Order: sequence, then structure tokens, then C-alpha cells
Amino acid sequence: MKMKVLLVAMNAKYIHSNLAVYSLKAYAEQYGNMQHEIIIKEYTINQYVEEILADIYKEQADMVGFSCYIWNIEHIIQIIRDLKAIQEDLKIFVGGPEVSYRSSQILKMYPPIDYVLCGEGEETFKQFLDSFSGESLKRNDIHGLAYREDNEIKINPLMQPIDLSKIPFVYQNGKDFQHRILYYETSRGCPYCCSYCLSSIDKRIRFRDLRLVKEELQFFLDHNVAQVKFVDRTFNCNPAHAMEIWKYIQKNDNGSTNFHFEIAADLLTEEELELLSKMRPGLVQLEIGVQSVNKKTLEAIHRRTDIQKIEQITGKIKKYHNIHQHLDLIAGLPYENYESFQNSFNQVYGMKPDQLQLGFLKVLYGAGICEESEKYGVVHSSRPPYEVLKTRWLTYDEILALKEVESVVEIYYNSMQFTHTIEALENHFVSPFVMYQKLGAFYQKASKGGTKHSRVRRYVLLHEFIQQQLHPQGEEQKQWEELLTFDFYLRENAKSRPNFSKDLAQYKEKIRRIYTNPKLSLKLKGYEKYSTKQIEHMTHMEVIQNRYFLFDYQNRNVLTKGATVLDVTEYADIP
Repeated sequence: MKMKVLLVAMNAKYIHSNLAVYSLKAYAEQYGNMQHEIIIKEYTINQYVEEILADIYKEQADMVGFSCYIWNIEHIIQIIRDLKAIQEDLKIFVGGPEVSYRSSQILKMYPPIDYVLCGEGEETFKQFLDSFSGESLKRNDIHGLAYREDNEIKINPLMQPIDLSKIPFVYQNGKDFQHRILYYETSRGCPYCCSYCLSSIDKRIRFRDLRLVKEELQFFLDHNVAQVKFVDRTFNCNPAHAMEIWKYIQKNDNGSTNFHFEIAADLLTEEELELLSKMRPGLVQLEIGVQSVNKKTLEAIHRRTDIQKIEQITGKIKKYHNIHQHLDLIAGLPYENYESFQNSFNQVYGMKPDQLQLGFLKVLYGAGICEESEKYGVVHSSRPPYEVLKTRWLTYDEILALKEVESVVEIYYNSMQFTHTIEALENHFVSPFVMYQKLGAFYQKASKGGTKHSRVRRYVLLHEFIQQQLHPQGEEQKQWEELLTFDFYLRENAKSRPNFSKDLAQYKEKIRRIYTNPKLSLKLKGYEKYSTKQIEHMTHMEVIQNRYFLFDYQNRNVLTKGATVLDVTEYADIP
């Protein structure tokens, strides 16, 4: 029986892509019965459910499968219910981490779902489709399949892990993925046993053949893909594998593609560090999970890590000035109370990452922490993403306070829009955490009723916070306002000037002289074809401590996205 099979992905953002559905399609088409037509549809959780439902219905598929995660499961269930109501004969299956580890519960709770594909999906999906092709394969022979039969739920054993090199490369047409982040894997499994993570379930690490990997990396480079995110759980767990890939992308760098890797910093070798130090700025970015510096916490979640070595390694990489480092912390872990988390925050913040993600424990089905939640008094939301509400060591009030900290860390640190002001402000508080705690409470009060603040307003609020906390007067107040203004124009040539920024009217004549001075071109590169008026419009001039600074937005720092800043004071008085 020939069928039209629709694979549905519902991503968090448009720029994301769903590697899973593309991998299922490519594998089934290469190794399975080719009589079926397999179509992929990608949506986002920001679209109206009614629009997605209508679009799926119009395909008139015989079978629809959904890729399920904590961020999309509620939307998907709503669509499945309505879809089954209007197409009673439609076969519906689901797969993905949000359903794999509770297949029986899913089939009991949601009658419109006919099948659950559990665990690694490629071979299971291929055999599942083949069973509808008139072959002798029966449902009870398909490992990884859960289904109903005679009013009973049947759960077959999981499929054995497949050879990763057998999976076809899914990105055959670069045009289909323009302006999107592409996800790519060269290994599956993880050597660690972190109890909060589903990757700890599969400890059998498998690697894709490096010959194939290099061919596929070249595809990304040839098509000038903006960013490739490796989904390998601990990319550098095999140094030889990591080195081959890093050497290849460095040697064949196209000057624009960025590659993102999740690594264990304490595993990096001197050879790897030497290679990373030579990378083009922006070629590579590293995500490093610290999670906590509390030794008892790390022991409880079965996480083996060397905090001192992470600090040493990240400090060394920081000095290279060429690699974006993203460090993670998790609030709500066992034995981590409010004071302990402050310590974790301050120590990781002290490593000066380019981005510090303050996350909250998600109690995922299938993860060890789910089984141990009662033991540690972990109470979590009953709705996805099952985020922690309180623990034996952390109250809900403290969780809310940490939420305020998370919010302002995202706005005032991770955005890289307030760098110089925040760095100066830290010196006026006993610790970075205390600063963000106070700033978080202040920002929350200014955002009553869910008010969303514009970019300019966020600078104004930080100015008000400095006034409230430090009460600067005279010259000191002027310095804070100039620092804020500097940060404001560092990222954007904004036309709307903050109310705390001084009026530049008295400096207009000198600014005009600088722009018309022919010697300016000695410092300002890449503007040769533009007129003085155009250059004036494309750049910004600011007067800080009686010196003139030109903000060049054509030539930005690759890591911070900030403008190149030139001191052009010397050109103000030269005829």
C-alpha cells in the first residue's frame, strides 16, 4: 500500500531546523521500501495552532508523525486532537525525547495517537513504514515501537544502536536552509552520567566516519552556512576525533561560517588549545556546562568535572580573543541552596564568559533526577518543561528571586550591550550576584504588568538604578552618563538619543571639521567610495571626557558585535 507520510517538526524559532525529521526521511528513503512518499513540514511554536492544523490537513496525508520536545508537546497534542477529529482514518505517530520514555502513558492519555516511536528512530521508522508495504514484517517485530492491540498497550524492546555512518547526509540542498541554523552530529552517546540529562542514558559512544564528516563539513563551507551547531553531547570526549574536525574547519575556513560545539573544558589537551588559539575570530564557539561548583551537588548528580581546571582553561581561551565561550549554570540541583548558588554564580561569572546562561532544572521523563526527585524533595511543574518549583534546599520565593537575576543577566550581561558600564558597576557591590540581585528586583518593579522595555528604556533604567544605588553627583554622575552613552552607541547607530546623554550641539563645529578632514581616511578604512555626508550618516561621533570618538559600524568586533571605536580628537583642530 502506497502512503503519503508527513513528518512534522515544530521548532522554537524560524531560524532553527529539526535534524531528527530530516534524518528519518533520508534513512527510510535510502534503505526502506521506496513506494511511500515522505514529506517534511516545519513550523514554529509562535505560529497559530489553527494555521498549522489547516496546513497539515491540506496535505491529505495517510499518516502524520510529530517530533516531540518539551517546548512543543502541548502545541502538538492540541493539533493531534483536532486533526484526528477531522480525519478519523488518519494514522498518527509521535517520537522524540518527550514521548520516548513514557510511551505507555502517552498512549493511555491521548487516544488519537496510534503509535509511539521510542529511542533512536531511524531504523524503527524505516521498519515501521515497511510494515505497511505488504511485507511480512509485523508490528511486534519492530523494536522501538509502542502501539495498541486488542485494547492493550504493547511496548516492544528498543532498537539496537545503529552505525552512525549509515545515516545519509540530510542537507542535500543548501538553498532550502538559507538563513537558518543547521544542526549536525558526528557522535551519539555521552561518557558522563549526569542525572538531569537524557544523554546519560546512552553511554555507548559512536562516531561517524571522519571521511564522511569532512565531506559534509565541506558542504557547509561551500554553501556559506551562517552557523552549524554540533549536537554531539560531549564533542571532545575523543580528542583525536575532535582534532581532525577542528583541523579541517581551520584549514578550509571560508571566512564566514561559525561552528558551535558543546565541550567539556577540563578535557581539552594542550594540542587542542594550541589549535584553538589559531582559529579565525568567530570560526568556533564553545558551550561549556559547569552547572555548579558545589562538590556535594556535583557528586549527587553524578557529574565528574574539575572546576579549577575549567577555570584555568576558560581563562586561557579568553586570552586568545578569538572564541566565544558560553558557560551554563543550573539552579535547583540537590544540595544547592541560595547561598551555595550565589557562590557558583560568582565563581563562574568570574571566569568572564561571553555568555552566562542561568538555567533552571528541568525534571525530564527518563532522566535519573526524575526517579530521585522525591529523595531530594524536588517539586516541579506538572506542565512542560517540568521546571523546578522548589527543593529541600531552595524555596519557591528563592526560585523567583533567581528568575529576576536570570532576567537581568540576559539583558545586561549576555546582550553585550552594557559591557563597560556593568564592568564598572560591579566594583560598587560586594559580589556580582548581589549586584544582579538588586538590579533584578529593581527591573522587576519597573516592569509591573509585564511591561516590555525598549532598548533605549533599558539604558534609562540602568541609569536610574545607578542613581538609586550610588547617588553619584557632579563629575561622577557625568562619568556614569558618558559610560552609558558609550555603551549605547557601541552596538547601534541609534537616532533616538537617551535622555541622560549630553547635547552635542556645542560640539557640532568640531565634529564637522573631523568628518571633512582628509586625514580621517588614514584611520577610517572601507569608506573610500562614500561621500563625507554618507560617512557621517553611517558612523557616529561622541564626545567623552573632552575627546572625540568615532564609532565605525562597518567594522565590528566579530565576538562582541560592537563597533570599532577610533579616537579622532587629533583631527578636530587640523585645517
